Amino acid sequence: MKKAGILNRHLSGALAELGHGDGVLVCDAGMPVPHGPRVVDLAFRAGVPSFAEVLDGLLAELVVEGATAATEIRRANPAAAALLDGRFPQLRLVPHERLKELSAGARLVVRTGEASPYANVLLRCGVFF
Repeated sequence: MKKAGILNRHLSGALAELGHGDGVLVCDAGMPVPHGPRVVDLAFRAGVPSFAEVLDGLLAELVVEGATAATEIRRANPAAAALLDGRFPQLRLVPHERLKELSAGARLVVRTGEASPYANVLLRCGVFF
C-alpha cells in the first residue's frame, strides 16, 4: 500500500500512464467533461475536494511544461486566477469555449468538487530529464 502522494488508485494509475505532451484537464464540478479522455471523478460534494487541493497534489507528482486556462477566470474568479498565476508564470489564456475544445484532446480529466466559476486548467505534461 502506498503511504504518500496520491492514494486514489484510479488517479495514481492514470498518472503513471501519462507521457510527454499528454494533456490533463483539472476541472471544477461544472465543466463539461468531453467524450474520449479517461476521467477520474473526485467530486464528493460542492467544494470537496477543492481545485487548489487537487491541482497541488497533481503538481507534486507530475512534470508540467505548460498550462492553459480560460480568459474569463481573471474577471469571474480572481482567487483561482491568482492560484494559477502563482503556479504557472507562463499561463496561456484562451476563451472558455476554446478551452472546452482543447479539453477534448486531453488524455486525462480530473474532476474536482470545486464550485466556483472557471476553476479549470489544461496541463501539458513534460519530462523529468
